[in-house]
Amino acid sequence: MTPLDGTPPTRHREAPRMLTARAQRTLDTIDGQTLDEMRALRDETERFMLRYKFGMDEVITKLSILREEFSHTHDYNPIEHISSRLKSLDSVIEKMARKGIEPSFDTIRDTVTDIAGVRVTCSFVSDAYRIFELLTAQRDIRVLKVKDYIKEPKANGYQSLHVIVEVPVFLSTGAHPVSVEVQIRTIAMDFWASLEHKIYYKYDRHVPQELLDGLTDAAHTAAELDARMERLHREVHGPPRIPHASRDIAV
Repeated sequence: MTPLDGTPPTRHREAPRMLTARAQRTLDTIDGQTLDEMRALRDETERFMLRYKFGMDEVITKLSILREEFSHTHDYNPIEHISSRLKSLDSVIEKMARKGIEPSFDTIRDTVTDIAGVRVTCSFVSDAYRIFELLTAQRDIRVLKVKDYIKEPKANGYQSLHVIVEVPVFLSTGAHPVSVEVQIRTIAMDFWASLEHKIYYKYDRHVPQELLDGLTDAAHTAAELDARMERLHREVHGPPRIPHASRDIAV
């Protein structure tokens, strides 16, 4: 009997094929032991990547708690926005290939420190250092590496405070230390970096020189804007209270 909606009876429908005929023939030639090994590798890979996701979630939670605390108990919140991204396994393997390193779980863990990434956007340069201090002062956070591109911008004008932290992820198998890259930058720095990324993507990284020069000029303009906004902010709120802000950050 035909259903009221006019579609053919279910028993006459063909189940959608999950694999092409060629892929199915190839799969049929694989012996059971090899198939079990492939499944085990898949499961181990999923667990490996999940650890980075959980580590990223831990850092986001810490930053979100700080953000909410400032919203409720302080007259000013230095955290404007928090975003995150997790590299795909393909991107990780491509990065290992560019470095000429044979990919394995151990070498990836020791070599690639930006699989999990968190970005914090703030209004003022002083906020970036304040957030850095508050995050890295937490007992279960271990600082692995810091690159202060605010104090020493890249040649193209890029500015941001990068810190690689290690955070424990507690699973059923115990505690697993996971590295997470945290980028802290102002709104102006983030706007410039977003524009640069779009331009490099559009030109497949072969950007005309005049555009590169324009980007560098824009970076300088953004830095000047940050400085002016910081001065105005201080006139309204007074000097920023930044724990240990005067100390040099190792790069």
